[in-house]
Amino acid sequence: MSNPIGRELAALRRMKVSELQTKYAEVFGESTTGRNKVWLQKRIAWRIQANAYGGLSDRAIQRAGELANESDLRVTAPREPSSVPLPPPINRDLPPKDERLPPVGDCLVRFYKGRECVVTVMPEGFDFEGERYKTLSAVAKAITGQHWNGFRFFQLNKQESA
Repeated sequence: MSNPIGRELAALRRMKVSELQTKYAEVFGESTTGRNKVWLQKRIAWRIQANAYGGLSDRAIQRAGELANESDLRVTAPREPSSVPLPPPINRDLPPKDERLPPVGDCLVRFYKGRECVVTVMPEGFDFEGERYKTLSAVAKAITGQHWNGFRFFQLNKQESA
């Protein structure tokens, strides 16, 4: 690709999304809210090539118009969105759903290979060394590098009474 258009197309692959959005506005004369990098690259590349070598033929434009006329188009405006009541606010003071977990704010301590691992129970998951995890199993995997049942790893299984 030694021609200027080839270099311009190659430069598209190195651009960030924000740069592609700016290039899109430059090439099309209007801005876009699209943030899909591949889509932006393809659209801009097509427009650059269409500007250089010509766009669709008159026959192709005519055929596209015919197809559009034959398609089912909406003849009425969309309805106004119904006023659906919002769900009640989440009460973060509720105890965790699983009975095996301690209350929110409590810490779970586990010694693993000579290392003390402290996990804080949060309203929506668990905090371990400044990272948030959705499940105890994810925390156990972060500690050990292997999949563990989180309740078993932290020894929170219910004691079955016989």
